[in-house]
Amino acid sequence: MARTTPLDPPLDSPPGDDRPLYGRIAALLLDELRDGTVPPGERLPGERQLAAHFGVSRETVRQALEVLRRGGLVATDRRGSHATLPGRPVEAPESLTFPVGARSADPCAVDRSTVTWEPPPPEHAQALGLAPHRPTLVHHYLSATPDGRSLRTALTSFSPVALAEVAELARYRDRADGATPAQLRRAYDWMRKAGLALHHRDAITQVGDASSVRVTRRVHDQYARPLEITDLVVDAERDTLVYEFTLPAAG
Repeated sequence: MARTTPLDPPLDSPPGDDRPLYGRIAALLLDELRDGTVPPGERLPGERQLAAHFGVSRETVRQALEVLRRGGLVATDRRGSHATLPGRPVEAPESLTFPVGARSADPCAVDRSTVTWEPPPPEHAQALGLAPHRPTLVHHYLSATPDGRSLRTALTSFSPVALAEVAELARYRDRADGATPAQLRRAYDWMRKAGLALHHRDAITQVGDASSVRVTRRVHDQYARPLEITDLVVDAERDTLVYEFTLPAAG
């Protein structure tokens, strides 16, 4: 295999930071792991993708991964490398899991989430202010019983505003291949961390013969800019849709 020519560092070293480039890349990757961009146990992008993401050579990525392996933060097996960080603390009651309602009431349900970079459905494009056929980050969610029967599905399209202002979401573009598992459980937390106030509006309608219900959620920020739109479909005969909110005490 031809040796990759090292690239220039992707960022200037802060004053007093004399770490080698691979050490700084290891720190940047660790920050992303701690942010939840790649949850514990989930496979990391390949060396080629990581090299393109950070703007360095694959050899630098290998050295950075080795630093994290030695620290017990990343493990490598036949499936590739994956994060081994300890689980996060229990989140505050007001923290919402993305997308709200996408957690099945069936304890045996198997969930799968992926992301793609593709044109969203026309009604999503219109709601987000996207030109026809313009691609964006689209999140696909499926919850099914162990025998494969679908309980609920959700499709979310993100706006250019969300991708421009929420760094954790923008990072998914490089691995939005529709095959790599994607966990955006903390997407709403990421939006709030970026300084966005979240306002959502839900519309619930019957689907077909009323055996399923559709929840269409539109989320915008404090400036009325659209952030995302989600269509969640639940099989009402086999699953129960539960909304739960916790309001802070008056004070």
